[in-house]
Amino acid sequence: MAGFRSLARQVRDPRCDLALRRYSLRKCLEKFAPYGHRATWDHLCSRAGFGPEDRSPDPARLVAALDELEEARSVWLAYEAEFAQRRKKEKHDGLRSPGSVDDWHRLTWGGFGVAWCDDPRIHPREPLTEALRRLIAALEREPGTVCPVCAGERLTWKYDLAHEPSSGPVCARCGIVVPRPVLTPEALAEAKRGRLLVSA
Repeated sequence: MAGFRSLARQVRDPRCDLALRRYSLRKCLEKFAPYGHRATWDHLCSRAGFGPEDRSPDPARLVAALDELEEARSVWLAYEAEFAQRRKKEKHDGLRSPGSVDDWHRLTWGGFGVAWCDDPRIHPREPLTEALRRLIAALEREPGTVCPVCAGERLTWKYDLAHEPSSGPVCARCGIVVPRPVLTPEALAEAKRGRLLVSA
């Protein structure tokens, strides 16, 4: 099975058939798709200016979508490297029990579904890199009461999600399943009750 970088080379290769280039970009999402495969594809298509069902998009638009995906992937891989280094140091120092961020991170290793969007048509509008930077910043500070990506205050608990965990707080504005470790216990309780959250 081809890796992300070899698939990315095919997307950029003008000697490749356009259908293969589009297919290779879709296959990249099996390796890295922060919003999930379908939502990330919808996001990339809308940002690059071609339709999700467009079978022969402008090759320059395919490459623009790939550029955004690669930039976001490099941000996430840098975070994962720092995360792994921190866990190694913690284990060396005798801290064996992982925390809530570690539990969440285990489900998203590699960058698939880190900001899962259960509805593929509702996802953050900003570039993937910006969304991931905001999410990473939230993971590295004290928990808050709003969506870390868009600062949306309306979080609703949803069940039967198509990704692990199977339930969680969903931002009504940008559609991500907000990682539980970035929210206070009070914010999680409010989301479960379905009430509007307002930051202090």
